[in-house]
Amino acid sequence: MKSLTKIISTLFIVFYANIVFAGGFIIVSPPGQNTLISNRFNPYTLEVRSLKVDVNIFNLFAKTTIEEVFYNPSSVNLQGWFLFPVPKGAVIKDFTMEINGKKMQAELLDAESAKKIYEDIVRQMQDPALLEYHGQELFKVRIFPIEAHKEKKITISYTQILDFDNNATQYTFPLNTEKYSVKPLKNISINVDIKSDKNITTLYSPTYETVINKSDKKNAKITFNKKEVKPDKDFLLFIGYSAQNVGLSVMTFTENDTTNGFFFMNISPAFVDKSDELVKKNITFIIDVSGSMAGEKLDKAKAALIYCISNLNSTDKFEIVKFSTFANSLFGKQVIANKKNTETALNFINNLKPVGGTNVQDAFSKAFASNTSQIGLETIIFITDGKPTIGETDNSKLLKLINEKNNSKNRIFTFGIGNDINTHLLDKITNSTNAFRTYISENEDIELKISNFFSKISYPVLSDIEISINGKTKISDYYPHKIPDLFKGSSVNILGRFDKNSESKLVITGKVNGNIRKFEYKISFETNTDNDFISLLWATRKVGFLLDQIRLNGENKELSDEVVRLAKRYGIITPYTSFLILEDEKIVSSNQTPPIFRGVNAEASDELYSRSKKEYSNSKSQSGSGSIQAGNEYQTMANVDKVYNTNQGANRMVYKDKFGNKSNFEDLVINQKGKVFYRENNNYTGVSFGENTFETVKVSFASKEYFKLLNSDAQLSKYLSLSKNIKFVHNNISYIITD
Repeated sequence: MKSLTKIISTLFIVFYANIVFAGGFIIVSPPGQNTLISNRFNPYTLEVRSLKVDVNIFNLFAKTTIEEVFYNPSSVNLQGWFLFPVPKGAVIKDFTMEINGKKMQAELLDAESAKKIYEDIVRQMQDPALLEYHGQELFKVRIFPIEAHKEKKITISYTQILDFDNNATQYTFPLNTEKYSVKPLKNISINVDIKSDKNITTLYSPTYETVINKSDKKNAKITFNKKEVKPDKDFLLFIGYSAQNVGLSVMTFTENDTTNGFFFMNISPAFVDKSDELVKKNITFIIDVSGSMAGEKLDKAKAALIYCISNLNSTDKFEIVKFSTFANSLFGKQVIANKKNTETALNFINNLKPVGGTNVQDAFSKAFASNTSQIGLETIIFITDGKPTIGETDNSKLLKLINEKNNSKNRIFTFGIGNDINTHLLDKITNSTNAFRTYISENEDIELKISNFFSKISYPVLSDIEISINGKTKISDYYPHKIPDLFKGSSVNILGRFDKNSESKLVITGKVNGNIRKFEYKISFETNTDNDFISLLWATRKVGFLLDQIRLNGENKELSDEVVRLAKRYGIITPYTSFLILEDEKIVSSNQTPPIFRGVNAEASDELYSRSKKEYSNSKSQSGSGSIQAGNEYQTMANVDKVYNTNQGANRMVYKDKFGNKSNFEDLVINQKGKVFYRENNNYTGVSFGENTFETVKVSFASKEYFKLLNSDAQLSKYLSLSKNIKFVHNNISYIITD
């Protein structure tokens, strides 16, 4: 036994990696030992080969089936304990477990009993990572043997009742494993099958890119599949229900238990098919046929136009305007999309030839003149690869002319091809008409990008949307400021601030074919400390909006200062925000706020400063690849609804440390449950640490005082799980944790 224990202890030194995986994990212990923790053995965890999760949700009843395949990389048989932390807030019933097809009896530990397990492992491993699960119930079962160089398949099934609030329910599956893992999971598969007695509207995951398939109003499937990945966020899925044609779901988040919080609002249509009432489209395509479009660019643009014309709804009206030195309309007005008119249009497109200059003014004049309808969603799709060279060429004057003549309030969607476009002109056009821009590099598929866009806007549901609140709560500072139109198969997400808790009535108004429609909902704005993703998404949207204002309208100290404040407070790391932060730290020489680049040698900081400065400068150019790159990234930030899209350009934040190792500044900033920490080696400092004079408390890691502090507030476990060396502020007290 002693020799085997010695072998296993040696294996611990070789394989010890704190590998914890989604759903559950196996901690290896000496054979024959009936307790999880022993003073004569340091536990370690096994790696996982694959994870498959099947979820069936009917109304508020959810059944989850997990299949995990673990692997023993050692040359000896091992004994282990499988631990499964119960998802927070879940009431687990009918828990079953199979190991290689054999049913096993698992012990359920309540939250208080589970705490001791987590704390004992933390003491033994001298690693606080498992504190992430502190306060959660735990299933525990002994597994023997875990054969050498063999896989062990574990199947778990459990049911739970989901909470229902503000017309929505939330399903959570724990995938937050990055800090524990040295190897990526080879395969992750999550499949959610939803059935409901009510109409399903909202289907939204803020943490992962999912594929959504709604077969009808009351059935939907959501899938997430990934290979070779280290998940760093839990899988969150929000499901909204509504008896109305337009559904509304609201989620809230509050920092430090204050009532002045953040909200996430999702507006989604119920399932729409062609027999339902749809908003009619009156659409004009403007295509650049100047000489610079010759070759593949025009060929691809023509193919995209053919796709769009071929997929118009029978109730739509359309027109095509080609422009070069002058502009010419096909019909002279918008015509109904019948067979005769579409065939005429297809012949017109096939005969387009590139020649001449670029007269944007004449193109828009012809487009506005063709719009005579009073009913429907007015839309212009503008495709160009250059700058105005004929007619009005001054940006400000041309924009003014376009806005003055746009009497029908057309949404003008712009497609800029290549690098020789005037991004400021195109972007200001889209911003002023509540549309969005798309840039297409010359090596991208023009046809694919335009046709994908057109598919998304093919079926309008509600236009000219406005929201209002009746109640004690006031909402403010929400993004987007102008609410975009609602289309079949998509949704509108709004993030903002609210001032106090209350029940309120929210009213959505919009138009369907010129007729005003009103939808009313009862919602609650309330304290919630779980949905921390909301504050990060809100701050990122605001930063994206502010950066775009700086890019298009010039430098403004007030806007720059606000970008710096938000970027530091919420850990929004991009080349542009990093440059502004460095500039701010040069101006305000103070030790009150930890610098974002602490721990990086001066040479690397200088290199990154120069690189970020160049990108920030290029972002304000009116054309060129730098302007296009910034335009894309700022727009993504201003409309972000996924956590992984918050740090745009982070892949360009790479530098070499003093040892020559490649690092990334993004890795120095951690947003943990709404609180940001900056990392220097394995030391973490909270963003607000040292800003004001508080009482300072020093605590040694894993001491009695440490665990007393841990158990004083459930929120602290999320911060303490980061490191043995951490500084942060909580309830007006500065804490310094050291090993």
